[in-house]
Amino acid sequence: MWDERYGQKAYAYGVNPNEFLKEALQRYKVIGKILFPADGEGRNGVYAAEQGLHVTSFDLSIEGKKKALNLAEERGVQLRYEVGNLFEQDVLAPEYDAVALIYAHFPPNLRAQYHQKVVDLLAEGGLIIIEGFSTNNLPYREKNPKVGGPANIEMLFTKEMMQTDFPDLEILYLEEVETELHEGLYHVGLGKVIRFIGRKSKG
Repeated sequence: MWDERYGQKAYAYGVNPNEFLKEALQRYKVIGKILFPADGEGRNGVYAAEQGLHVTSFDLSIEGKKKALNLAEERGVQLRYEVGNLFEQDVLAPEYDAVALIYAHFPPNLRAQYHQKVVDLLAEGGLIIIEGFSTNNLPYREKNPKVGGPANIEMLFTKEMMQTDFPDLEILYLEEVETELHEGLYHVGLGKVIRFIGRKSKG
């Protein structure tokens, strides 16, 4: 599915960064190394590289990688982009200063395991930044399919899910928000999202 979607000429989710990610990087003055799982066509990873961060992106889609590297070249920045499964990535650095999961929805049997994996890859004091669709997005999706997001409620997020999946992180921000999305072809219109920022404790 993702190779087919990213294989089109247009950038599926646009070339501009997610607004919540942009605000979080600025507000918390994130520096150093940042990891972008499920970075798709690279709009967020490229933006972070433009801010001077050392970016590692990865995704399941080789077509996503091609477009991400093209975008990076156009913007005059570099990012490291790996293709494959997170659990098979032995090339990842052991500690990142931040991890950003932007609309990274996983099968329910893997979600908690995936979230724990990214915590393990986070340095002490590092941040996890998440924006994803809420379970309450389904009525919005039914009204306007262009807003996007999984149709399977088990792949969607709740605030309680963030607390359960990241029990050892200090919660800096956790909200369910109604927001107007303008992200390429597949996130268009009013939707309901979960936004989460957590910090890994030191020592």
